[in-house]
Amino acid sequence: MIKQRTAHTADLDGDTKTAIRALMDASFEGFSDDAFENALGGMRTLIFEDDDLIGHASVVQRRLLHRGRALRTGYIEAVAVRSDRRRRGHGDVMMDVLERIVRSGYQLGALGASPAGAHLYTSRGWQLWRGPSSVLSPDGIRQTPDLDGAIYVLPTSIPVDVTGQLTCDWRPGSV
Repeated sequence: MIKQRTAHTADLDGDTKTAIRALMDASFEGFSDDAFENALGGMRTLIFEDDDLIGHASVVQRRLLHRGRALRTGYIEAVAVRSDRRRRGHGDVMMDVLERIVRSGYQLGALGASPAGAHLYTSRGWQLWRGPSSVLSPDGIRQTPDLDGAIYVLPTSIPVDVTGQLTCDWRPGSV
């Protein structure tokens, strides 16, 4: 039996956090402790088959700077479905939950997508950020050209120019 659960990080027990980390390690080569930490602290959706975790995605708050404004952004993190359960609609179910949270609680949605994952997001109306990206690092604003072409946004209450500059807040690991 397939079940979906939505929970804040604070409501997860240790076994569930361990299962999430194991799913991330199996789904992403070199999934780091920083990447796991970046996926915590917000809301998440979990897909279980019987008692086994087969899907996870979270939304955490970040600040993205655009056109002189610090936008309260729901940033999608750690979207994964167990490899033997992919292409069955679980990603869409999880994104339905997170997009509702983003639309009702944030000025903007954003995420970084691999080429393999991009279709899921574009098919749901997420827009590729075509402008330059940067990070507000401890040493000031630093361009991040390696991320250009991998950032997608879901405008909610604030219009954005997807050809403009987008600057993200600093965090450990991948910015």
